[in-house]
Formats: sequence, C-alpha cells, structure tokens
Amino acid sequence: MSPATSHLVGETEVSGGTFDAGTLGERVAEKLLAKIRSDGLAPGTRLPSEHAMAQHFGVSRTVMREAIALLKADGLLTTRKGSGAFVAQTGFPRAAKGDPLTEQSVQSLLNLTEVRRGLEAEIAALAAVRRTPGQLAEIEHALRRVEDAMRAGGDGVEEDVQFHLRIAEATGNPYWVRFVEMFAQQIRLAVKVTRANEARREDFANQVREEHEKIVAAIVAGDPDAARAAAGDHMLCVAERVRLADHDFWTGSGGELARDLVSNFAR
Repeated sequence: MSPATSHLVGETEVSGGTFDAGTLGERVAEKLLAKIRSDGLAPGTRLPSEHAMAQHFGVSRTVMREAIALLKADGLLTTRKGSGAFVAQTGFPRAAKGDPLTEQSVQSLLNLTEVRRGLEAEIAALAAVRRTPGQLAEIEHALRRVEDAMRAGGDGVEEDVQFHLRIAEATGNPYWVRFVEMFAQQIRLAVKVTRANEARREDFANQVREEHEKIVAAIVAGDPDAARAAAGDHMLCVAERVRLADHDFWTGSGGELARDLVSNFAR
C-alpha cells in the first residue's frame, strides 16, 4: 500500500462478510467519508487509486467503484477521466432532493456555511493572538452557556450566536464583529436547522460540543494556526451533518426551517 493510501484510509478495515454489494458499498463510502473528514482533506485533494483503496478495504473494485459513485452522487467527490477521484468543493444531500423549494433552501444553507467557514476561521486565528484575559473569560463563559442550554433541552441557538460574537470581539477589530452581526439573523436561522438535525442524533450533538471546545482550547493556547483549523473544520463538519440528514428530516421540520432561511435572505 502506498504512503498516500496509508495516510487516507489509516487502519480502518472493512470485511466483505455476508453483506450484499449495495450494503457493503454504502459502508465503504461511510468509512471513506469519515476518513476524508478526520484528515481534513481539502477540496481538490486527489484520493489514492481505486485499486489501492479496494485492496486496503478488502473489497472488490466493483464495490469500491460503487462507494465512490455514492459519494460523487452526493457531490462529495468528483472524478476526472484518467486522473481518479478528488474531494469536491461542495456536496448536496440526496435525501433533500425532490422538492425544488427544499433543494433551494438546503443549498442556501450550505452556501452560508461555506461563507462562514472562511469568516469564522480568520476570526478565531486573530482572537487567539489578540484576546485579553477578560475576553477569554467571556468566550469560555459563552461556551458554557451553549452547553447549559443544550443540556436543559433548548436548542442553544442564541447562545451559539453569542459565542461566535464573543470570539469576533476578541479580535479587537470592530469590522469582524460587524461582519458577524451582518449575518446574525441568517446564522440564527441556519443554526436552528443544524441544531434540529443534531438533536436527532446524540453523536451529532457530541461532535458539536467537541468542535466548540477545540476552538476555545486553541484560543486559550494562543495558537492561531490551530484556532483557524478548528474553526474551519467546525464549519466543514456542520456542512457534513447537513448532508447526512435523512429524508424525513428534510420533508418535515428541517425543510421548513431551511425555507425560513431563504425567505429571510430574499427580504
């Protein structure tokens, strides 16, 4: 196995067992996506060859090809003839397809998350080197308020917005605060959607808490590179959780909340 393949797929193994090709293909797709996320592979990164990945996962090239096709259908991978598979810039959840208004709403949510990724990453990096002791205490307090709200059964939406505002204030540059405030209402609506989705799965809720804690830990450590990476990764994970939401979510409360985001933006 080549070094590139080893870096991508790590030690994860998948056995063919008694699963049929379709189920195995989906499982391999999930494992591959999880590794892409955990390694933070950037859009445009070329994956190891289909043959190399099939060998490592212990599956046939047909199953590996299916896994790649599933991720490609979700917009998470692209393929180029003669070059292989690459991490895509954006992805759209298949579970949300069917209703044009819902599709537009979900795409709007993913677009906002993409914008927030760049914004939040730079803000966190600057906060890591400029925050005062008082501002650091406010950031930590804001994080506790998010966690307290969620433990109490709330959605933590307003607390989440305030958490990110405290980080923006710690940059010492009022324009960064203005940027966050400019999108505050859209961010509130977007967080309502993502929190409603995350509340359906305990692992999602745990991931959000861990991602927030990593951002704060990097700011506490005064490490701008780690803060930038943690904030950027948080937004990538938010987008991934949106893509993983099931059909029932988008046809129910999730779709309604996402449509509110589009309605607000159009005003």
